Amino acid sequence: MLYLWLKALHIIAMVCWFAGLFYLPRLFVYHAMAEDKPSRERFCIMERKLYRGIMMPSMIATLVFGLAIVKINPAFFSMGVWLHIKLLLVALLLGYHFICGQMVKKFAQENNTQGHIFYRWFNEVPVLFLLVIVILVVVKPF
Repeated sequence: MLYLWLKALHIIAMVCWFAGLFYLPRLFVYHAMAEDKPSRERFCIMERKLYRGIMMPSMIATLVFGLAIVKINPAFFSMGVWLHIKLLLVALLLGYHFICGQMVKKFAQENNTQGHIFYRWFNEVPVLFLLVIVILVVVKPF
């Protein structure tokens, strides 16, 4: 029963985290296109609140519940390499998350050097992570 609760909480936290990972780069697109100071200031507030108030707690919860699942069921490590690949992808996703945090700071300091087209492409990265991670967990192809 504990396993199922941890799994449910892990999925809920992951959904919240990915919502932020999808939305924050979209805010970057609009922020990069903003031409007036009030709009840029509004985007800075939105980006900061999203990153600190939703994404960071969701990321931490995702990691804590995921690690708890593996701790109570270490047999996952002997079920093929799918979990190892998933953990590698999660590590890379953490890197993406923290790069987003650096971008939030750059925008806040008015040091952004990228245009909206860059952020449109950057916005697609978490989609790829989500597709591969979900397939690994559900299908376990390896």
